[in-house]
This record gives sequence, C-alpha cells and structure tokens, in this order.
Amino acid sequence: MSQYMLLLYDDPAHWMNVGPEEMQKIIQKYVAWRQKLTDQKLLVGSHKLMDEPGKVLRGKSQVRITDGPYSETKEVLGGYFLIEAPDYAAACEQARSCPSLEYGGTIEVREVDPMVPRK
Repeated sequence: MSQYMLLLYDDPAHWMNVGPEEMQKIIQKYVAWRQKLTDQKLLVGSHKLMDEPGKVLRGKSQVRITDGPYSETKEVLGGYFLIEAPDYAAACEQARSCPSLEYGGTIEVREVDPMVPRK
C-alpha cells in the first residue's frame, strides 16, 4: 500500500470565537476520526501544528530565515495525517470524512515517494 500525506490548512482566526464547550466537541470529532483511521489500520502518524506560520528558509550560499509562508490567503498548515491507502482515490475518500472540511478547511493529499526508504 502507498502512503499519503493529508495536509490540513485552515484560517486560525476562524477558531478565535469558538467557545470552550464547542471546541471540546470539535476536538472530539478529530479524535473519533483519528481513531477510525487507527481501527482500520490506515494511520501511520499525525500531529497538530501550532497556530502560527512558522519560519521559511530560502537561499543557496546565503540562507535567509523569514516568518511565513505568507500568501494572499489566511490559511496556514495546521496539521497532517500520514495514512496508507491503495491509491489516490482511496486516500481522498478517507480525507473526505475529515472534520476539517466541515469547518471550512482545505486538505491537500500528497503521495509519499516510495523511493525514499521507510523507517
């Protein structure tokens, strides 16, 4: 089976007005979705990232470190799930049920290069 990275993008400002009780319910949806992937033996790993854009390094001989990445949108990469699936269609079908979409997020699905050795 191939591995696919599900990259979850979101606007952190969207969550600023969500109360603690509602946030708990939302978190539980993600926990349940992650458990479903685990139960189906599809989940390889996942992490939520901090709600900030991080740092970007650019350059060749002289490396520059800047805040970012910044684009026209307010979306930032908020986390990822690494799953196993037989093909893109199956990976996208799993991503379709992710709670991120329910709350206006975007999911990028990328296949992991099989030429890179797995640990």
